[in-house]
Amino acid sequence: MGQSKSLAELGLTAQGGRRAEITGLAVDSREVKDGYLFAALPGSKVHGGEFISYALRMGAAAILTDPEGVALAAEELADSDAALVVAEDPRQTLSFAAALWYGAQPETMVAVTGTNGKTSVASFTRQIWMALGLEAVNLGTTGVEGAWEAPLAHTTPEPITLHRVLAEAEANGITHAAMEASSHGLAQRRLDGVRLVAAGFTNLSQDHLDYHADFDDYFNAKAGLFERVLPEDGVAVINVDDPRGPGMADVAFGRGQDVLAVGRAEGADIRILNRVFSPTAQTLRFSWRGQVHQVELNLIGGFQTDNVMLAAGLAIGAGADPDRVFATLPVMRTVRGRMQLAATRANGAAVFVDYAHTPEAVSTALYALRPHVLGRMVAIVGAGGDRDRGKRPLMGRAAAENADAVIVTDDNPRSEAPGDIRAAVMEGVRQAGGEDRMIEVGDRAEAILRGVDMLGPGDALLICGKGHETGQVVGDDIFPFDDCEQASVAVSALDGGVA
Repeated sequence: MGQSKSLAELGLTAQGGRRAEITGLAVDSREVKDGYLFAALPGSKVHGGEFISYALRMGAAAILTDPEGVALAAEELADSDAALVVAEDPRQTLSFAAALWYGAQPETMVAVTGTNGKTSVASFTRQIWMALGLEAVNLGTTGVEGAWEAPLAHTTPEPITLHRVLAEAEANGITHAAMEASSHGLAQRRLDGVRLVAAGFTNLSQDHLDYHADFDDYFNAKAGLFERVLPEDGVAVINVDDPRGPGMADVAFGRGQDVLAVGRAEGADIRILNRVFSPTAQTLRFSWRGQVHQVELNLIGGFQTDNVMLAAGLAIGAGADPDRVFATLPVMRTVRGRMQLAATRANGAAVFVDYAHTPEAVSTALYALRPHVLGRMVAIVGAGGDRDRGKRPLMGRAAAENADAVIVTDDNPRSEAPGDIRAAVMEGVRQAGGEDRMIEVGDRAEAILRGVDMLGPGDALLICGKGHETGQVVGDDIFPFDDCEQASVAVSALDGGVA
């Protein structure tokens, strides 16, 4: 970037008052250049302190780490002229330093956390803003989308990448941004330098318990968005229908934040009153602080109502006029891979793709699809390898309890034996009494073809798990695979070109 900043300008103080002019930031020692600040952070497998000596050889002018990192490279640091910044929470310190390094971010920013719905809520918020004529983006699982676009490797990127992208967005005229806040990102303090005006909470169900110690630890990570990141004068938009919603609202109240409640409960600021479903849409009746509104939503699934209403709350919490916000809702479009209509058979049967990769999400998606379907519902379900093993039978149970037929197939097996993962999912189907309604088809493309072939008039197929993803991870390889594309191919093959 051709710039340099002192440690003081980055909010940092080195031991012994040592000064340094910083020319760049890095968390990967291989990216360090002369004058860089290297952040040696604690990791789940290896501490970044192991790479301090290499960063110093690459020309690092300063090292940011914790006491453990110092101990790992004590001799190299003692022999170096590099400035040493020691922090109890170096991740949070890096986030604030990255924000100061890049300096700019969109003027109006909101974030949303929760197990399910983050991508949809962020996208709908961006769509509302753009319908109001504002230059807006959403950031998260699907990258940066909207008035300016860019790829992202993670739902919530590490702070250096995140603030670089936010600065680039601002430089490209973006004034409004809605971002997803993952539990990993919050636990690792990646958002701590982001200036938010509002934040939302969707729901909490079992996920990522391979990373978090237990469900309470998972909740506490999500709660960090309101306890730590959203300022005291921010607006907290909370889905109070979720069992953990009132607890999250208490966290926000405890900080002195304004709470905007969304849900069906009496007294909710945005209260969902009723819905009527058609095969491809729904009519929603709701109230805003007592005033009743009715809109047509071109979206499948009742849970999308919750997502749209939460997005409306975020837009209002960020300063938009409520009536103008509600007027935009009929133009909302689903996020790719979220209850997306992928193909339609010649007999009228529909094939949908959804990112549902948790038991709660599978149940929610199938339950939400049911009112739109006159005939049978077929579900394709699997589970990812090298992830929370406890949820695998629960995935099968959720599918069996809510669908008329279940096809168990591979998701992203990664380094595990695919058959072992399928066996765990199928055990859940059996526990729910669905063994006679279940078939196992390991090859995902064949599973989709078999599912499409089962559809009669009025039936629907829901392909769960991968959503927008365009690859399947098997071992160390990523093979091209798109559920929507495979659905279209299957319909074309069976119906002679109709998709």
